[in-house]
Amino acid sequence: MNEKNANNSRKKSVVVKIKNSIPNTITSLNLFSGAMAVYYGFQNNYETVLLFILLASVFDFLDGFAARLLKAYSPLGKELDSLADMVSFGLAPGVVAFALLRESALPEWAAFAGFIIPVFSALRLAKFNIDERQTTSFIGMPTPANAIFWIGLGYSFSDFMIENYWITIILILIMSSLLVVELPMFSLKFKNLKWKENSWQFIFLGVCVILLIFLKLNAFAPIISWYIILSIIKRIFN
Repeated sequence: MNEKNANNSRKKSVVVKIKNSIPNTITSLNLFSGAMAVYYGFQNNYETVLLFILLASVFDFLDGFAARLLKAYSPLGKELDSLADMVSFGLAPGVVAFALLRESALPEWAAFAGFIIPVFSALRLAKFNIDERQTTSFIGMPTPANAIFWIGLGYSFSDFMIENYWITIILILIMSSLLVVELPMFSLKFKNLKWKENSWQFIFLGVCVILLIFLKLNAFAPIISWYIILSIIKRIFN
């Protein structure tokens, strides 16, 4: 009987380990995608950067979904998630900004201004991990949104940004500030489908659909701009 109980205990332990490893494996795919985005960013291959950051975003969503579905929460998973996000949504957009400035008429050393983005992304992620106010919404812009903004610029407007490098520098300062500013920004988490409780999310998604229809893959930077504007409007009226 004791041997049977011991076998059952070992089986349960193996099942728990496998269950806990699933979200972490998905998070690791997020990290791998981010590392690939960094590599191609240094090569000014903005199309491939777009692909890998979008993949990282999908994995970032799926790891949380899997953790909730399997109830597989762990301190390791939380730390790994932040580290993966730092690469995919902190370093990668910083490399895109670096590459845009490196191709401009500015001195080569000025391109390192792009790495302000990962510095503020790290501050953002650290604040998020200890801020209990950010369970259903955000205080400051989430790093995935910032990353999508920059890959959108690189993919759709690289020539314009390279020629008008001063806009790139201004955007680095603005977007980095938005990562840590005390500005409430809504999340896309839906508790239900009622308009009254999710009106801002529905308005945001409706405009996103329109932008995607007309702009297709050029819609990413405008979508994040719309997210920022709508969050400010929501702050004013709420």
